[in-house]
Amino acid sequence: MEKDSLQVIINELDTYSPKVSAGQINDLAGACAAANRVFIAGAGRSGFAARGFSNRLMHLGMTAYFVGDSTTPSIQAGDLLVIGSGSGTTDSLVANARKAKKAGAKIATITIFPEAEIGSMADVVVKIPGATPKKSEGEADSAVSVQPMGSLFEQLSWLVYDSTILNLMKITGETSDTMYPRHANLE
Repeated sequence: MEKDSLQVIINELDTYSPKVSAGQINDLAGACAAANRVFIAGAGRSGFAARGFSNRLMHLGMTAYFVGDSTTPSIQAGDLLVIGSGSGTTDSLVANARKAKKAGAKIATITIFPEAEIGSMADVVVKIPGATPKKSEGEADSAVSVQPMGSLFEQLSWLVYDSTILNLMKITGETSDTMYPRHANLE
């Protein structure tokens, strides 16, 4: 009898989520709270998770932008760029990290490979176990997954972003009730 695929995914998340450092998540929350504005970037499915984080930051009352949206302004000193990248080497995200550093902004990243280029520029790193076909030569996956490509990393990213929001709720004193009035009403 074949195992339920949903339970397989949940088992993977249960296996690998304890390997994510609560201290690193706290550091990300602190960096977000200290920033004037938070810019969030990610490509592909990692970008979808990052976009959800941007949305929740807005619900908290923070000034947050998803990089690439036409209403995203220029990044400046005092701002934070949060990059979700499993490989830490996605060309467009590396370029954005360099531009942010040059502008004097801080960088945080959620990644499988903190030693990769984005991680080496980052002020805050949240290391997530994962498997990706995008790893550089000589790099080894830090998780075994039956799911395709970077799915485990993307799922854990979403959970790390939501954990960061819970920490920010404590920092800011926000609750679901105080956040809800900021929820979109033009849907």
